[in-house]
Amino acid sequence: MMRAVRNYAMSLARFGLFFVLAAAPACAEEAKQSPADAPIGQVFRWINFAIVLGLLIYGFRSALPYFRTHAEEISQKIAEGARAREAAEKRRSEAQAKLANIGTDVAEMRLEAKRAAALEADRVRGLARAEADNIERAAQAEIDATERAARLELKALAARMAIERAEALLRQELTPKVESARFRTFVAELEGGAN
Repeated sequence: MMRAVRNYAMSLARFGLFFVLAAAPACAEEAKQSPADAPIGQVFRWINFAIVLGLLIYGFRSALPYFRTHAEEISQKIAEGARAREAAEKRRSEAQAKLANIGTDVAEMRLEAKRAAALEADRVRGLARAEADNIERAAQAEIDATERAARLELKALAARMAIERAEALLRQELTPKVESARFRTFVAELEGGAN
């Protein structure tokens, strides 16, 4: 780009120098009697005009690529700016849409949070009920086990007491006389059973 600017500046400088050199003789002759009024002067004017015009055309043609590339760069930057503006407008409209819906989004989030809290409360209540049922079953099982143990102990106590009472009764009833009579009966039964 800098190279194109330098080329353009050099072309303009050459054109200006040529223009000054070409116009200098015409200015110098104006001071004297102008031969421009002569027919040869008209020819030189046309030649001078053609040279100046040629230099102008050459200068514009040599500067034309610079202007084209510069114009293309400008149009590309304009297009990029337009795309960036469109993207910014799109982001802005999306942000505005989000801001417009923020109230409903917050309401939906609150409603969802209430639903989730209610579900969690129901879940915790269910767990508490299940835990209470488990505790109740465990307590009932422990009561049943304790009751069985108490019954067994009561039966054992009753049996021991019955044995003690029976012993006491037998001691009262068993005298040495009764005991020897019973012994004899027992031995007789054994002898009778052996025959």
